[in-house]
Amino acid sequence: MQVFDAKGLTDGDVDQILSFLRAGGVIGFPTDTAYGLGADPFHESAVRRIFEIKGRPETKPILLLVNSIEMVSRLSRVPETAITLADRFWPGPLTLVLPALGNVPRIVTAGTATIGVRWPAAPFAIRMIGRLDTPITATSANSSGQPAAATVQEMQSQLGGQLEMMIDGGPLPAPGGSTVLDLTVEPPLLLREGPVSFDALSECLRGNILRREIGT
Repeated sequence: MQVFDAKGLTDGDVDQILSFLRAGGVIGFPTDTAYGLGADPFHESAVRRIFEIKGRPETKPILLLVNSIEMVSRLSRVPETAITLADRFWPGPLTLVLPALGNVPRIVTAGTATIGVRWPAAPFAIRMIGRLDTPITATSANSSGQPAAATVQEMQSQLGGQLEMMIDGGPLPAPGGSTVLDLTVEPPLLLREGPVSFDALSECLRGNILRREIGT
């Protein structure tokens, strides 16, 4: 297994990581919320490998990271509400669930016809997305049902034997999941509250938001 230091990457290191991703490899890497499993979402065998690594059923969609609204528009028809929220909260820990276009692989959407997207405030992830010119996956780098990894050591202890390449971004300052807001329904529905609060979203959307009832 190779472990790269995110703060000391050479051009050669970056080229090696990019080649690995383009060939269908899966990396463990730091985002701004937790360590994630990164792969090309349009490479089906790479996405299947993510499910194998996590021990997770293929009935759960895979989160994608982007670096612009333009990139989101390659995955979904972007509603005005999404643009409003992106202007306010991106880059940052807010995931938007949107209707997926037909080009998004079914294994990524898990047959839901929806896609979760986020523009992270994470230098390594943004660098990779920009160089690849495609979204990358970012489902949490942990065994299914286990806590999200906040350090590369935690990621290694859970998944080390199954990953060929990891990027060490140091301890994450505020580990945890992003806020998840479903924009495929009206009014928008808060599925998970995280760093971006319900109150902040409600203010941005002028009260046009619901919170999922506990137990549903």
